[in-house]
Amino acid sequence: MEQYIIKGGTPLVGEVVIGGAKNAALGILAAAIMTDGQCLIDNMPNVRDTNVLLQAMEQIGATVVRKGDNEVLISGKYIDSSGELLVDNEYIRKIRASYYLIGALLGKYKKAKVVLPGGCEIGSRPIDQHIKGFRALGAEVKIEHGIIMVDAEELRGSHIYLDVVSVGATINIMMAASLAHGNTIIENAAKEPHIVDVANFLNSMGASIKGAGTDVIRIKGVEKFHDTEYSIIPDQIEAGTFMMAAAATRGDVLIKNVIPKHLEAISAKLSEIGAEVEESDDAVRVVATRRLKHTQIKTLPYPGFPTDMQPQIAVTLGLSKGTSIITESIFENRFRYVEEMRRMGANIKVVDGNTAIISGVEKYTGATVETPDLRAGAALVIAGLAAEGYTTVTQIGYIQRGYERFDEKLRALGGMIEKVDSEKDANKFIFKTGTVS
Repeated sequence: MEQYIIKGGTPLVGEVVIGGAKNAALGILAAAIMTDGQCLIDNMPNVRDTNVLLQAMEQIGATVVRKGDNEVLISGKYIDSSGELLVDNEYIRKIRASYYLIGALLGKYKKAKVVLPGGCEIGSRPIDQHIKGFRALGAEVKIEHGIIMVDAEELRGSHIYLDVVSVGATINIMMAASLAHGNTIIENAAKEPHIVDVANFLNSMGASIKGAGTDVIRIKGVEKFHDTEYSIIPDQIEAGTFMMAAAATRGDVLIKNVIPKHLEAISAKLSEIGAEVEESDDAVRVVATRRLKHTQIKTLPYPGFPTDMQPQIAVTLGLSKGTSIITESIFENRFRYVEEMRRMGANIKVVDGNTAIISGVEKYTGATVETPDLRAGAALVIAGLAAEGYTTVTQIGYIQRGYERFDEKLRALGGMIEKVDSEKDANKFIFKTGTVS
């Protein structure tokens, strides 16, 4: 089984180029089947989640032509709408974003059957707000045998108030409403950058969506969509992960192809704890030459501090002076990595399930740790890069869901990390990098 082996203790130095945003890509790829024309999508991250979604789209008849690692041509022209439009295979069950195909298929064909994904490692993500939105637009919704079935004679615009801020529901309703009759208003909408990106993509196909990025989105339904070419925004969380890796290893990294505005909450916290953060038009540089300070953080929907960056900053704060407190307000199981961090010498206590009290230690020591989910996996890799000695990170399939060429990019910054799938390869790496002191 593939795992990362890491020799820590080397500051990361150099430049790294950030890829396309995974969370935006999943919504955009699903939406691409809503036109009979062709969508040429660039800056697509070549990661497991996007590849699984593309497979599922091909399964229902969409044309998917890979033009390179990060470019794809998609058309929904040959999807057979006379059938039941069932999206189900063993892979699609494993990714949350399968539900975006409901909004896309409902918008275009007025029906869909999509297998619901299983439980999520970081906590429950109910789809009640998605269902509320589909029903408000005039669809019947049933769930049977783990499959959500939506059906509508026609879709009509509606005024929809989301009870909780939901990125997935906002995107799904936005897609379906774009091809409904009349006007739709979504209140208490999510404001994340990838909401704006999906809206911009839909608009580039002929949709009429205003207000994306605010809490009120207005949609004027149109009859059909047309061809488009589109480039996905850079990945805010990948960028933030490399910013934390620079800080935790006391390095100096220039992170290129980013939108600094999307990183403001992360940059502000890094500056607060004593790292140097320099912004330019499309890059951020993070420098940390000495031990950093403590702080308090509460995860919040955008523009607050992202829950997807919580494990990475916890690793950084675990090496900082004093006591830091992190309150997790989004996902109830986000702290599953804490036990693994303790194996490396971190002093972290979880109180009431949603608060971590972190007493900074001088150093981490290498250990074998298991990845519990995508972002925690990236955080454990950062901890390994900062630790003394060798760290083995197992279950890296989670990391590969959302980070493209992660180990390659870290090696280019001087990180000693190798993807191995046997003890022999691991020993080879240890021999190459020097014996454990």
